[in-house]
Amino acid sequence: MARVLMFILSLAVICYLSFAETHVHKASLKYHAPSGKFSFKSDGLGDDIAKASFSNSINQTGWAYLQLETVDTFPDSAQAYAAGLLEGNVTRDLIKMHWTNTMAGMCTKPYSKFCSRLSNFLGENLKWMKDQIQEDKTLTHFSPFWHQVELFLYQAAGLSDAVNGISRAPHTDVDPMGFFLFQVDGDIEDLESVLGDSKIHRPLGSGSCSALVKLLPGNKDLYVAQDTWTTFQSMLRILKVYNFPWKMSATNPDTIPGRVQSFSSYPGTLMSGDDYYLLSSGLVSMETTIGNSNPGLWSFVRPTTVLEGIRSVVANRLAKSGKEWVDTFSLLNSGTYNNEWMIVDYKRFRPGMKTLPPGVLTVLDQIPEYIETADLTDLLVQQGYFASYNVAYFPKIFNESGSQAMVDKYGDWFTHDKTPRALIFRRDHVKVKDLDSMTKLMRYNDFTHDPLSRCNCTPPYSAENAISARSDLNPVDGKYPFGSLGHRLHGGVDMKLTSFDMFQDLTFIAVGGPSWDQQPPFQWSRSDFNTTSHLGHPDLWKFAPISFNSTAIFGDGGIVSKETDLRVKVRH
Repeated sequence: MARVLMFILSLAVICYLSFAETHVHKASLKYHAPSGKFSFKSDGLGDDIAKASFSNSINQTGWAYLQLETVDTFPDSAQAYAAGLLEGNVTRDLIKMHWTNTMAGMCTKPYSKFCSRLSNFLGENLKWMKDQIQEDKTLTHFSPFWHQVELFLYQAAGLSDAVNGISRAPHTDVDPMGFFLFQVDGDIEDLESVLGDSKIHRPLGSGSCSALVKLLPGNKDLYVAQDTWTTFQSMLRILKVYNFPWKMSATNPDTIPGRVQSFSSYPGTLMSGDDYYLLSSGLVSMETTIGNSNPGLWSFVRPTTVLEGIRSVVANRLAKSGKEWVDTFSLLNSGTYNNEWMIVDYKRFRPGMKTLPPGVLTVLDQIPEYIETADLTDLLVQQGYFASYNVAYFPKIFNESGSQAMVDKYGDWFTHDKTPRALIFRRDHVKVKDLDSMTKLMRYNDFTHDPLSRCNCTPPYSAENAISARSDLNPVDGKYPFGSLGHRLHGGVDMKLTSFDMFQDLTFIAVGGPSWDQQPPFQWSRSDFNTTSHLGHPDLWKFAPISFNSTAIFGDGGIVSKETDLRVKVRH
């Protein structure tokens, strides 16, 4: 216990020293309902509808920070548009840099054949969603699902307008090839295959995230952690707290259970993207990407759907349990951004409890046409952990996605139980005793010494074969059986971790940048990838863990609505 307290204290000191050096930008947005106009000025027109606190501490901690709140005395549609408008305004510079680093050049006019197909697909998708929303409004009882989808579109429109320097009355018109691309970035990876992109950008076997739910011996605590794996040019990051007191639907005035969300994210992205969320409903939702290797399933992907990222946002807002989350998310399976989701319900857990009730851990696997879910609390108790590492857990999903064909061709690396990360988690999860040891496991990469990192490669190991990959460290002239094991600008770019106590005020530990526990820290100027666009990045990515919650960073003084204060977060 003493070691745990010292670890938390050290994080608090680091957090304080870092934030003390950083300017916090506070902004509010006024709304004049009769005219439908928004103003950032104190011109006497309207009342505050939204308030934001923003700090760019990337050079100090590896992260920027955003707290965003809206006021429930205004219509949900106005709140949602205002939320996007205010976030876009205070983070505009980061959004433009992140666009340059990650999206610029992907689809420029005149469009390639793929980009034209993508534009048509997204345009049809947006129109279809709006048609469904309007049809739903003809019913007696409006659907909470479609109400939340519409609010997402209002928010996206506000964000886009802010970045483009305009403000209008609340609306849902979004340019499908503008900043909406940030909202569907994960889906685009699969749409490249669906729409016949001749230049698939994702190497064979490329991983995207490691995740671990760890039950400590004696049920004394429950840890939930995730590492995001992505390209290093994506490391311009924002930790966010949203406090949106929106209604379930136009005919249900109850406030959404997931009103307050604490999560890791990116400039210009209204969802996490990682995905790692701590929710006031008492849930943690996170995922790792499992993908789809069965070309025959792509025929099930059509624009008459709700893409994955939006469905996850809706489920996060509406669900009060793991089952409600997976049931909501399973509506209108898009078959894109195919992931394994883990939903942990902290309302059902207490440290030291003798037995865990059902519903503590719910798992979902999605591929085109198929979704499978199960309550895996018993498995968590039996094993002491549940790990996820880009391989489907459920045998039917594994087989239907074409994974067995990959095993037949390339061997155990593509299996669920013998792939390197599965073996490392199975071996090392017993070493987790406290937050410090859990952090070390999630940042672990000792690829030149660990026998589980070996492969049929030259040299005989790969920095991909670790809990937090560092594929930039693989030799340029190395020889590897498939692309993901080789030299590339890709790997684990963070770590997020929460415990029972931290979750009570939606706090999590975060580490920004690639792992440097056993390896040298990543430095752009010393990398052979230095010419890759990385505007806004620090040169050296060597940052200690920080403890993130809005109170620690911004203090009190946020907007207080008539239902609750931001500090009262978790519903039990």
